[in-house]
Amino acid sequence: MLLLANAEAWPGFPLAVDMLKAGADSLDAMVAGIGRVEAEPKVRSVGYGGWPNMLGVMECDGAVMDGNTRAVGTVGAVPDTLHVTALAHEVMKRLPHVMLTGDGARRFATEIGFPLDDMLLEDSKRVWWERLEKELSAGELEKFPDIALAPLSKAITDPERVRDTTVFLSADPDRGIHAATSTSGWAWKYPGRLGDSPIPGAGFYADSRYGAAACTHTGEMTMRCATARSIVLAMKLGRPLGDAIKLAVDELAELTEGFLGGVVIHAVDAHGNHKVVDFQCQGEIRYWLWEESMSGPELRAASNA
Repeated sequence: MLLLANAEAWPGFPLAVDMLKAGADSLDAMVAGIGRVEAEPKVRSVGYGGWPNMLGVMECDGAVMDGNTRAVGTVGAVPDTLHVTALAHEVMKRLPHVMLTGDGARRFATEIGFPLDDMLLEDSKRVWWERLEKELSAGELEKFPDIALAPLSKAITDPERVRDTTVFLSADPDRGIHAATSTSGWAWKYPGRLGDSPIPGAGFYADSRYGAAACTHTGEMTMRCATARSIVLAMKLGRPLGDAIKLAVDELAELTEGFLGGVVIHAVDAHGNHKVVDFQCQGEIRYWLWEESMSGPELRAASNA
């Protein structure tokens, strides 16, 4: 039994471990763990701690994938909703669809009893508005939000360059291999933008026969390369985990145009192996690991691509 997550998963990783130890369903354990990450304001890339879009509105994305059946539930650009991964889980369980977005996802959340959540922290609102004041003229500020937003997409960048996502991967010989994600997305994004986190095959993919992968940071790149699916497909075709990740990294490195940045790949295989690889990110990348033989979760450093 193995559980893998990125470093920002610290508020909920121990809960997920405890639930797995107690025999809980793997997706239930990961969704519960991510729920605590979403509720922690100190995690600045997910849930309450995230950053708003250009209009000052929080839009969050989440996803789950059952590697035994390859069933998927995802939600994207959801307003007024803290626990988007739990909502994605309900999409998978209750609907014939794979993905709901925007107001439709929020309508579904209301129908099944999810509360309307006030998602914008005062500090996030302050930082967002101060950045707008820096970028816009007095006339544009007076007209805001009735101005062209597209020019801002290249002028405004993330505070602290936050483009992270919370990802969980679980692997168990009996319960299978599964994935779950949650993010508030790229800060100051154009309204309605989806990253890779809710996109099957880009930000996550799981197949219990072979393995699973999930990505963080620059989703615009992993969507172009279908990174998570590429890794699992390479393992299906007989490549070991390390070689499968190298193939995906080589594909990312081939991109020369468009928005380019760093990517972190988290992956497991059906043989109990795991690997976390940092491709061109700034600073040290770390991740959480728990295996059944370990006394407790460990925070480890990722390998460089």
